[in-house]
Amino acid sequence: MASRQNMTFPGGHGYLATPPGGSGPGLIVIQEWWGLTDHIADVTDRFAQAGFVALAPDLYGGQVAHDSTEANRIMSELPPEQGVDLLSGAVDHLLSRDDVTGEKVGAVGFCMGGGFVLLLAARAGEKIGAAVPFYGVIPGEMPGFGDLKAQIMGHYGEDDGSVPLASLADLKAAIERDSDITPTFHVYPAGHAFFNDKGRSHHPESAAIAWDRTLEFLRANL
Repeated sequence: MASRQNMTFPGGHGYLATPPGGSGPGLIVIQEWWGLTDHIADVTDRFAQAGFVALAPDLYGGQVAHDSTEANRIMSELPPEQGVDLLSGAVDHLLSRDDVTGEKVGAVGFCMGGGFVLLLAARAGEKIGAAVPFYGVIPGEMPGFGDLKAQIMGHYGEDDGSVPLASLADLKAAIERDSDITPTFHVYPAGHAFFNDKGRSHHPESAAIAWDRTLEFLRANL
């Protein structure tokens, strides 16, 4: 079975799950705007069970939102640069661990966390080998992708009012303009947060396909 623990790293703390085999590629799992919820911990456990040393950093310092008004307030109080600083510390921690294989880690995030996946990959350069935003909402302005080295695969719902499909063309153009990366975006017959099995928008079929694609992508690039 996977091993689980709450842990600290330089600059922050989070939830760590390690694989049954004892070692594997490192993976950062980035929360939705709700915070480091039981759902995110469960997703982190699932990645560990699939063979990854998975770390979910707590961007909210222990706060968890219980409604959208509270979630929006807490998210708005987190400067994007501060969030990326914390996530960068988590990346460095994973790369320093003896149980993490390889010289790159992956990053997977959901909603707000999907946006932070892109911000982190844009800053971290060679340290991130694979970046997977699920319906990512980028906090703040579109980043520059000049230092991007990670392969990118995104998952989006065609009925998502938070991330209009038209915006994916602008994101793809920005990535390709600034870097040598050509992102792959998959679109599903679902709405926002379709992967969250605790939410009202959960779409099991789309979630299952996205999960399998994500594991295959991570294993190919880490």
